[in-house]
Amino acid sequence: MKLSFQQQFKRRLTLAAVAGVAVAGLFAAPVSAFANDVLTIAASPVPHAEILEFIKPLLAKEGVELKVKVFTDYIQPAVQVNEKHLDGNFFLHQPYLNEFKKSHSNDIEVPIAKVHVEPFAAYSSKYKKVADIPNGATVAIPNDPSNSGRALLLLAKQGLLTLKDPTNISATKKDIVANPKNLKFKELEAATLPRVLNQVDLALINTNYAIEAKLNPVKDSLFIEDANSPYANLLVARDDNKDSPAFKKLVAALHSPEVKKFIEEKYKGAVVPAF
Repeated sequence: MKLSFQQQFKRRLTLAAVAGVAVAGLFAAPVSAFANDVLTIAASPVPHAEILEFIKPLLAKEGVELKVKVFTDYIQPAVQVNEKHLDGNFFLHQPYLNEFKKSHSNDIEVPIAKVHVEPFAAYSSKYKKVADIPNGATVAIPNDPSNSGRALLLLAKQGLLTLKDPTNISATKKDIVANPKNLKFKELEAATLPRVLNQVDLALINTNYAIEAKLNPVKDSLFIEDANSPYANLLVARDDNKDSPAFKKLVAALHSPEVKKFIEEKYKGAVVPAF
């Protein structure tokens, strides 16, 4: 049967399209050959997410696409990794991870790199010196176990109270053996502490939340941890991906001279490199 001109034309178009797809298939590389490795990391806004955003271009050159998921609390970033919804997190220190593992049956989160220390500090909108803190003063501290212990240790170092064991990073109020100023404690979620600063006599605030509230730990605090703090902030991975090439590249980027310079210049002592 003889085909009409229109039918012949359509047939030629179809054959050309099929041939084009076949030729393209011969020369096209597999998608995975050029696709980046992707890492999705949970982080608190400051300074963790800022540091991760800074290294995105460095990682992109190494074939790693870094996605940063920002959280404003200390629970969900760990939970999300523990439940394998995310590849890792960057916001916590070892004492916090230890406490989280105890309370959440968590065996899969593994610290793979120390990145920086955020010196913990005490702030007051009412007093300029420790000696001015009055009897019966109200002191706000974080309510999570690792950071409340950290707050008590710092208060003890200033002579505001005495602990049964001044080296116990898991100290609680039950471990206070002397409280000469009869301090009254308010245990609150860490993120809320800057907001209650004008409602209490003293507040012990994690540096990431202090920076978000425009407080400079070096200039604005009444007293601050020294450089021997055991609370280095960690990059955490899951046990099943901790040795992946992408994570090795992420660690290398976080420990690069560029990141060290970025931390020193941007945070001016409020955040200190730990590598």
